[in-house]
Amino acid sequence: MNTRLGLLAIFIFLLLLLPATDACAQATAAFNQRDDEYRLLGLKRAQEMYEAAKAEWDRQKKLHDLDLISDVELEQARRTFADAEVNFQQSLLAVIFEEQFVSVMEAVKYQADDGSKHVRLKIANTSGGGAEFRKLIKLDDDLFRSLQPDVINNVYVSLLNDDNAIISQPYEAKIEELLYGHPRKIDFKLLQDLDALTVRIIYANGAERSMKIYLQKDNTVDRVAVQSEQFSQEVDLGRETSFDLTLELFSGTSNTFSLAVVNLPREITRTFMDAAGRVRLSQLKFTESTHSKQASLVVTLPDRPTGNVRMDEPISFYVLVIPRDRIDDTGDLENRTFTLEEVEALDVGFVRLELIPRGRGELLVKAPQLYQAISIDGTAEIAIDLVNEGSHRLDNVEIDVNIPLEWSGTIEPTHLEALEIGEEKRIRMRFDPPDDAAVGRYEARIKTSAMSASQPVLGEDKTVTIEIKASTNIFATTIIILLILGLVGGIVFFGVRLSRR
Repeated sequence: MNTRLGLLAIFIFLLLLLPATDACAQATAAFNQRDDEYRLLGLKRAQEMYEAAKAEWDRQKKLHDLDLISDVELEQARRTFADAEVNFQQSLLAVIFEEQFVSVMEAVKYQADDGSKHVRLKIANTSGGGAEFRKLIKLDDDLFRSLQPDVINNVYVSLLNDDNAIISQPYEAKIEELLYGHPRKIDFKLLQDLDALTVRIIYANGAERSMKIYLQKDNTVDRVAVQSEQFSQEVDLGRETSFDLTLELFSGTSNTFSLAVVNLPREITRTFMDAAGRVRLSQLKFTESTHSKQASLVVTLPDRPTGNVRMDEPISFYVLVIPRDRIDDTGDLENRTFTLEEVEALDVGFVRLELIPRGRGELLVKAPQLYQAISIDGTAEIAIDLVNEGSHRLDNVEIDVNIPLEWSGTIEPTHLEALEIGEEKRIRMRFDPPDDAAVGRYEARIKTSAMSASQPVLGEDKTVTIEIKASTNIFATTIIILLILGLVGGIVFFGVRLSRR
């Protein structure tokens, strides 16, 4: 009886050892080098080894409780299970982190109320390590929640231009946790106005993505944003200037817009031109591929100040970009003066511009006579007229004459306090040669200068030619003339007598 019981115990012991040997063989299976290349298959292999090692560990604990194995054998089974568990977790983390992915779902450009440009990004966790992994490997809830495959931590986002310079404020935005299925929105203020830029994303353990994207437009408003770098200019009367206009479409309904100007005096002509300045514009049409256009407003000031165009007084006006189907709703734009509140109430794109009329005096020098002949003891008298033909008063008008050496001269007046627009004044000059002046021609150069609006103005130089002729002996000349007359008379007398004979 005892012999039979001993044989039965040995048989049971051998049966218990056979699965152990097979489980250990599975737990210590050789590493497949393709597990790193095909990580999902490697994860399956590691999971099977983990489950086999766990089953073996549970079985070995039961044998130990029955005193059928030693403590050393139990410790060996525990180490095998621990190695399999670590290998399984490493494979699981490798797959999860390899599959983590952050995508840009939306990138919308819009204009804020203060005129600044912003970009609204929508960032999403598009990783594949969520419910799919959980179903594939049948993880328990505690382990799944501890690994958090559906969460990406520490996501950093920034916007760059083509030179890889950050062009946004803030320079870099951080998302602490990006949960799968719960996208996040980030608002950036653009420091450089671009239609296409690079979004750089750094996340997880240093993974990085950089993508060049074309910004969408905010179609929630039906308007065109207008900007001008040269929004305030000083222009001389009688001259023209141009204001550059950058127009950017923010509309989902309209694509054709009319251009209009309000609050600009009628005396100032205005014309909208294309960017090249060759074609006049009254309307603009945007296409699906073109959301930005360049144009210019050319204005010409009158030659003289008027009641509405006053010197040095700023003129504020607005350029409006109105959807074509709403042009009739805006009413009479040309004969009204709009306040800023009224312009904003139109709910159209606009930009405020400023024009400061300036003038510049033009000094015209008119000389009726630039040549005079005098005797040695004579005096040359010259008159010139100074005329302000410009659009601004001339101040501190000065007349300077370079006369020949040792000559003397007087100028009346030598200085004018002011010369109003269109005013004319005469300047008289006298030049006296020295007593020992030689016969011949002499030149005197007249120079004029003035100030206009703190700017120097020079008149045209004039050169006066003065010729000194030799003095004539009147008595000798008279005697010669009488002798000639006598000679002629004698010839005539004797000729008549001879003809009578």
